[in-house]
Amino acid sequence: MASIRIAPSRATRALNLLRSINSTHSACPCHSNPGHHHGPINPYAGKVRSLATPVDFSQQKEYAFEMAASSIRFGPGCTKEVGMDFKNMGAKKVMVVTDSVVEKLDAMKQVREGLEREGIPYEVYNKVRTEPKDYTIREAIDFAKPYQPDAFLAVGGGSVIDTAKLMNLYTTFPQAEFLDFVNAPVGKGLPITSGLKPLIAVPTTAGTGSETTGTAIFDLVEKKAKTGIAHRNLKPTLGICDPINTRTMPSAVHASSGLDVLCHSLESWTAIPYYERVPRPQNPINRPAYQGANPISDIFSLQALRDTVKYLPRAVRDPDDWEAQSKMLLAATLAGVGFGNAGVHLCHGMSYPISSQNPGYKHKGYAVDTPIIPHGVSVAVTAPAVFAFTGASNPERHLAAAECFGVDISQVKAESAGEVLGEALAEFLVALGDQPRGLKALGFKREHIDTLVEGTIPQARVLMLAPNLDTGGGEEERAQLTGLFETAMEY
Repeated sequence: MASIRIAPSRATRALNLLRSINSTHSACPCHSNPGHHHGPINPYAGKVRSLATPVDFSQQKEYAFEMAASSIRFGPGCTKEVGMDFKNMGAKKVMVVTDSVVEKLDAMKQVREGLEREGIPYEVYNKVRTEPKDYTIREAIDFAKPYQPDAFLAVGGGSVIDTAKLMNLYTTFPQAEFLDFVNAPVGKGLPITSGLKPLIAVPTTAGTGSETTGTAIFDLVEKKAKTGIAHRNLKPTLGICDPINTRTMPSAVHASSGLDVLCHSLESWTAIPYYERVPRPQNPINRPAYQGANPISDIFSLQALRDTVKYLPRAVRDPDDWEAQSKMLLAATLAGVGFGNAGVHLCHGMSYPISSQNPGYKHKGYAVDTPIIPHGVSVAVTAPAVFAFTGASNPERHLAAAECFGVDISQVKAESAGEVLGEALAEFLVALGDQPRGLKALGFKREHIDTLVEGTIPQARVLMLAPNLDTGGGEEERAQLTGLFETAMEY
């Protein structure tokens, strides 16, 4: 007798589907290993949530990462192509952003000739300040709004490029309040919901990597702290990296800019892995630019670290070392791609109050009339203390970094990884020359530590990526930061 096949009911089909789903949630034997740096691609592998259990979205860990970077053109002499780029874009009114020093250099000469050759109308804003303040940013925005440019061109270092990014942002959103897009908790941290006008960046220093990133940093004077805006839509359309443009850098600027590259690469390499970051965004537009270490940013960060250790001392010692200068510009760009997607952490988070609360230090070799702690100096001065502190989070990564400095790690125990990397960094900084050996050399005293800590805590955007740091904002975090600043007083 033939068997009779009965079609399953809706309830039966639903139950079978749930069973099928649950049965597929087995852990991957490789990626479920918690010791593996790039751990579970699916953070719920092996964990089946009971039906109807409420989800606390604020504690959901990330499960994806994104890569975003500007298009990059690299090569000696490629600055002259910029006029053609704007013509190809159909630009009619270009706002050129620079500072009073760079305006006199060959890079600006090449830019002017390129724009004029193609018949592109332009206006120059040349009042960008090194280590810009919020009020200098506002002045630049106010200058740009009446001109109503349809494209921007930044020619200079990170301060110039960051200022141009913000001019672009606030001319695209002219009704926005200044703090609307500024990183929370200092500002509202609103996402940038649409694309901005084309921005081409021509770096004249080898350090910030700002030509590749969606980040802009400035001093918020009222808060006595550095802050900024970070979003993928802020990144330049194109970065023109012409090694000829860095040949005019003074030795001190080479050193400071290169130390920024050093810390960009080290911090992004050692940041918490992306899948440990919380919360997971409920909409991809809210996924932060700084996401945590990931397999792609790792490639850029580690290569940038190797090249910086090898070529920065040469570039500082000999301004005519063309190979070293070219390699450092490329390293800055590589590190920009790495940290622009993975992020930075403690060195940068602690540097912001260091530079904004400067007790009067003026770095040797900088042609400015006011006290200044260059960004790269403010970042590197805490590096030996920071990486001694973070070493326990991932000894393998810290030892791999130490190996880039020439350390023989074959007999080093895992528990000594942070100490070894910290010592290697201190030796590197001393050998580089003219670097302050701790916060004390910058004029800070122990009575300044509390205000330095208070200026660091609001840097949630980067502190959230710091390994070993309790980021709850309570007494434990304050105690850890206090200890780091105390250790960083002298090395």
